[in-house]
Amino acid sequence: MAVPLGRPKLKTAFKNARSVGPLYTSGPVAITLDGSKIVTCVSEEILMTDISSGLELCRFASDTNTIHSLCITPSSSHLLVFTASLALRIFEIPTSIPLKKLVHPLRVISRAHEAPVHVCRTDPTSTYVASGSADGVVKVWNIRNGFATHVFKGHGGIVSALAFDYPQDMSTVAREQKMRLITGSADTRLRIFDLSASSNSASGGKPEAVLEGHYSVPRGLDVSLDGKWLVSGGRDSVVLLWDLSSNQASAALTAGKNKGKGKDKAFSPTLVKTIPILERVEALGILRPDEDLTGSSSSDGIRFYTGGERGVVRIWDGKDGSALFTLGREHTKISDDQEEQRQIVDVMYLPSSSSVVSVHADQNIIFHSLSTQSLTRQLIGYNDEIVDATFLSPKSSSGPLERDSHLALATNSSLIRVYDTRSFDARLLNGHTDVVLALDQGVTGSLLASGSKDRSARLWATLKHKSQDPTADWGYGCVGVCEGHTESIGAIAISKKAGNEGELDRPQFMFTGSQDRTIKMWDLEGVQIVCDDDKAEPFRCKSLCTHKAHDKDINALDVSPNDRLLVSGSQDRTAKIFSIEYMPGLAGNAPRGELKLIGTCKGHKRGVWSVRFSRTEKILATGSGDKTVKLWSLDDFSCLKTFEGHTNSVLRVDFLNAGLQVVSTSSDGLVKLWDIKEEECVATLDNHEDKVWALAVSNDESRIVSGAADSVVTFWEDCTEEQDEEKEAARANLVQKEQDFQNYLALNDYRKAIQLALAMQQPGRLLSLFKDIQTNDVDPASITGRSSVDEVIRTIGGSDLVKLLQFAKDWNTNAKTSRVAQGVLHAIVKLRSADDLMRVFGDEHSETTFADGGAPGTRPGSALKEFVEAFISYTERHLSRMNKLVQDSYMVDYILSEMDDGTFDDMNVDTVAV
Repeated sequence: MAVPLGRPKLKTAFKNARSVGPLYTSGPVAITLDGSKIVTCVSEEILMTDISSGLELCRFASDTNTIHSLCITPSSSHLLVFTASLALRIFEIPTSIPLKKLVHPLRVISRAHEAPVHVCRTDPTSTYVASGSADGVVKVWNIRNGFATHVFKGHGGIVSALAFDYPQDMSTVAREQKMRLITGSADTRLRIFDLSASSNSASGGKPEAVLEGHYSVPRGLDVSLDGKWLVSGGRDSVVLLWDLSSNQASAALTAGKNKGKGKDKAFSPTLVKTIPILERVEALGILRPDEDLTGSSSSDGIRFYTGGERGVVRIWDGKDGSALFTLGREHTKISDDQEEQRQIVDVMYLPSSSSVVSVHADQNIIFHSLSTQSLTRQLIGYNDEIVDATFLSPKSSSGPLERDSHLALATNSSLIRVYDTRSFDARLLNGHTDVVLALDQGVTGSLLASGSKDRSARLWATLKHKSQDPTADWGYGCVGVCEGHTESIGAIAISKKAGNEGELDRPQFMFTGSQDRTIKMWDLEGVQIVCDDDKAEPFRCKSLCTHKAHDKDINALDVSPNDRLLVSGSQDRTAKIFSIEYMPGLAGNAPRGELKLIGTCKGHKRGVWSVRFSRTEKILATGSGDKTVKLWSLDDFSCLKTFEGHTNSVLRVDFLNAGLQVVSTSSDGLVKLWDIKEEECVATLDNHEDKVWALAVSNDESRIVSGAADSVVTFWEDCTEEQDEEKEAARANLVQKEQDFQNYLALNDYRKAIQLALAMQQPGRLLSLFKDIQTNDVDPASITGRSSVDEVIRTIGGSDLVKLLQFAKDWNTNAKTSRVAQGVLHAIVKLRSADDLMRVFGDEHSETTFADGGAPGTRPGSALKEFVEAFISYTERHLSRMNKLVQDSYMVDYILSEMDDGTFDDMNVDTVAV
């Protein structure tokens, strides 16, 4: 096939535009009150991420111990962390973000407790933080000064819940405004402690009240803004509603007359209602009274949320104990292991955005809107091992289809991850019952196909929008199921052309390859291209044919752009090409399909992991476990080219740039870009530490996505033009400066010439300049040979002087240029004072140190000392060499005098000493 006249330019550079790594693996989570930033734990590290963009803002320095609990002050000024080392680490949240450097703690309290701290809470004023440990001790700390203000003992077991009671809305209840701390522990009791100045703080004061009502560990506590209501929930599957305003008025009167005991007796909260939740409660909280909820029965009652083992957030009306609505989908037909993964471990309420955030045991963080009762955003904490990826282009009713706006990932899970590449909002596609191994996209990218270890393949289509905002209301639903294989499906490929002229998004057929060594062809005529209801039963696709293709597992499939050929790659070290014969169902006839083997590509020494047709040429690319990429002709199925360069198995290949280039990924963690014509690697992209299983190329070929077993997804963007422009600009700038340098020399403007050569970092031009000065038209009265150069050295700036000395040090290492170096050093020592040199080196040392962003590691004098020592060592060598030359000259003189045997003495000729 002839190359078109408009031959594209080779892509030689890709930059790492973005990397998506683990966001949350386990442990506590905290969100700022304005809902803009989230703090999560990845192993023993603490990350702060921007919620709207998904970008990492900063990391907090860790003590390499497991993080047990953390919290953020309501003012979003401090982060407080308790680790397995029993230390309390207090960080100040930076305002200038993002930061590349670690944020170090303001204060570290080495042994805050004698046992691990599993729960901590801050008060509404951002002044105190309460911590409850496993030995039943609760401490209250002053955040700014870092000392304990209260210590409360006597809890019967692990402290499981904490809440501050500090009324902020005093209009609805008559009580004095003082701060209390409410605790829950493993003995199922709730205790209320007074934190006022008159309370007994350091000696473990007794609680004002002890509340009994739970029969299991209380996990959630919250107090209403007016301080009237207390809500407690635990693993006994009930929520208790307590009235804290009981006898408050009489308590206020008694406090003035009877101090101490009379006041304590007056405070007696009462149990108002017991609400059965019918699931273990892991977190709860009270909603604000002005929260706009659709379906609320009354405006004067208390409303709260709960989250627990079923993985959903429920909103309750405390007045009648009824559930108003549920946020999230409750999964009924799942295994015990999946149920444990889906359960909620924490729930946070964000009044500023009227949303509730649930943290799940499977490392997913979901944002729910209370006003629309829908999912608004989802953050996927951990992707595990990424095995496949493909771009998607969901259909949009609001405008034209945007290509490659989403990315689907298959990980070591039964759930498919779909990311919005603009905001990195994510959705989980639930349907498979085992690990998903392969993904492929439909004709225009609106349809997604997946193959799994559960021996089934599924088709996913864009959900029909239910709201006016398609960016928030999006997702995928299952519209088709293909069942029939007897082993895992490890390869899948959809036809590249549309089935009907009026439906450009509908593919005609699909192929699946399995470990049962067969390829099945499926008819997709009855599959919907838009999912109206994700709860409806998907369409059951029919198998058109089954072909026994290989002797071992089938690893890869691909359909040619014209839908006429199918290629399969297998562990039997071969790639086979089949012709596709498909007849659509017309006039009531059933569709028919058949595969016929037309060729076999043999030559690999290990199993074939990837196969791909070129979109412009009649060639085929294969990647194998023998570390090579091979190109094959589709005319005679012979090997055309072999690319070697990877140090491990080649796992994925694809064509780029109108078939002129090939991109490949390998188990060595590298992505390589090859020039087919020259048979060489033009770029190597490195950002992974494990096998790169996933590779996806955007439709315009400007982006490459790689996903690896290190759970990192990297977005590579083509920057060839930018790099060429930078090189051209640098070349033009260099030519301009070289011309300016020559002009300065012609005008004898040595100051600008020297400064320009120093700025260009070209010691060769300076060397030529000083050589010319020392040999041509030397001024005897000048130290350097030119008085104007003397003046330049006398007045040159500090940084330029240091550069000149560094160049002189390098020249001094070579005998040919040492004379120039000695002359430059002699001039500097004569024209500049010792104190001036000390100051110059000190300033240069400070500039270099602070430019690198580090703390000074050595004293300024040490840099000058190292320079002098280096100069002296080579100078001593040059002096020794010159002395030896002088001695040798005497020997030559003696030999010559002996050789002439007095002949020249008789001739009255003056002898010249060498």
